[in-house]
Amino acid sequence: MRLRCAVLDDFQNAALDAADWGPVQDRVEIVSFADHLTDDDRLAERLADFDIVVTLRERVPFPATLLERLPRLKLLVASGMRNSVIDFEAARRAGVTVCGTASSSTPPVELTWALLLGLARNVVGESVALRDGGPWQSSVGADLHGRTLGLLGLGKIGSRVAQVGLAFGMRVCAWSQNLTEERAVECGVELASSKEELLGTADFVSIHLALGERTRGLVGAAELKLLKPTAYLINTSRAAIVDQDALLAALHEGRIAGAGVDVFDVEPLPADHPLRTAPRLLATPHLGYVSQSNYATYYSQAVEDIQAYLAGGPVRRLD
Repeated sequence: MRLRCAVLDDFQNAALDAADWGPVQDRVEIVSFADHLTDDDRLAERLADFDIVVTLRERVPFPATLLERLPRLKLLVASGMRNSVIDFEAARRAGVTVCGTASSSTPPVELTWALLLGLARNVVGESVALRDGGPWQSSVGADLHGRTLGLLGLGKIGSRVAQVGLAFGMRVCAWSQNLTEERAVECGVELASSKEELLGTADFVSIHLALGERTRGLVGAAELKLLKPTAYLINTSRAAIVDQDALLAALHEGRIAGAGVDVFDVEPLPADHPLRTAPRLLATPHLGYVSQSNYATYYSQAVEDIQAYLAGGPVRRLD
């Protein structure tokens, strides 16, 4: 009798084509689901007959209350090597092995610049006007050369965003609670003396921090008031780093020029969520990690994790 594997949140129906599942298909039946379930009761019902689950990033929480209702589950594979929504202790108690995969920082770097450039040159608005027969040239774009790019975070992603900013001829400065002068110099950027200085002087602010107790709500109403009225805020990191209500107020009141957002407090974003209709907002549905190369990595390494588990060998354990 073959084991059963559920692939969750395969929105584009891409998972089965992104990798070769052949090495495990003689022992495992693969079932892909393109919809997203948020209710534990419906998830428990759907997954009751599966031995293996492949979950995308931190899309679906696996708390103890759900894991306890999945006695057949033995292997949980999550893309990436960091996951804050799996209860690892509960998984151990339930005898569930949790694995991860590699993940590239390149796609979120590229999307950050897609959002920043899209905002600076009003690409969406001008394209829609052109297609709909609207006014020819309705906006004056913001320049990048000579302007200041402020980075909250200078890790793997932030440092690569900085390189692109420097290539555009921008002044790049960075700040985080642990950032040192040595790291800033290594990346060729200036170290801001404080978060407040960075926010008050930057023309574009881009967030590249991990979510934790020290960064949750790091950019609130007071911080947003420090931004210039001509400044843009980009967040491709985690929604909870920015106070969502404060951001909505700043956009509606025109206190900042605009925001580019790829991450939300609830995902997928409900149809009636106020961010869907907010002015001065360029938003994408958490596409930062969604690229051909990343999907190939996620799902090919998920196959490898399943193979290793079936063989009783070492796995990419995530805990």
